[in-house]
Amino acid sequence: MVMLLLVLVPLVSWLWIVVMARDMYGPMTGASAWMMTPVWDAPHLLLLWAMWAVMMIGMMLPAASPLIMLAGAGRVRHSSLLALGYVAVWGTFSVGATFLQWGLMRSGVVTPMMEMSSRRAGAVLLIVAGLYQFTPLKHACLAACQSPLAFVMRRWRGGAAGAFRMGVEHGVYCVGCCWALMLLLFAGGVMNLTVIAALTALVAFEKLTPAGPASARVSGSLLVGVAAWMLLGA
Repeated sequence: MVMLLLVLVPLVSWLWIVVMARDMYGPMTGASAWMMTPVWDAPHLLLLWAMWAVMMIGMMLPAASPLIMLAGAGRVRHSSLLALGYVAVWGTFSVGATFLQWGLMRSGVVTPMMEMSSRRAGAVLLIVAGLYQFTPLKHACLAACQSPLAFVMRRWRGGAAGAFRMGVEHGVYCVGCCWALMLLLFAGGVMNLTVIAALTALVAFEKLTPAGPASARVSGSLLVGVAAWMLLGA
């Protein structure tokens, strides 16, 4: 049951993302028509938050599946509450991403198509994301995400509240590991399916393979290199 949910929830999230993206780069008369509003009132900001939250669930929940399965150990309620805590953290992150995007759109840095308005602005985000890949905080958070068994042994808590808290704690480490990479969604286009898929694959590779720390440094170098090329070109 838990495994089924861990497959179905990201799958449904991805289906929604694809529908949104296809409409956004197409007729813009369906699922993404609300994005072209000239006034970002509370209902539209709520829709923007929902867009970010669904993207984060689709991108991040698969990489957390090993911990959820291990900590739940076949107990559906425990696993579900742990997953809920994890998703709650990314939902909170989505609040910040929503207001960041709103502010960037109001200042003209991000266009109504949710893309950067200039190469220099995009390059700055690439540099931030690239340099963060080398920081001790990035690698400390990545180490916690890479070792589900060690995380469970150190931070095990019983009961419903304990399961939810474990999910929250793991989610905090995950945000600490990946927040800068999410800036690349602004640099490449928030609803660009290629960028979303590439980031999902990168996050999964970093967290689920032994080469994760090395790949973080490699990707960081590539991001800084692309940013330098963009600045020189601009």
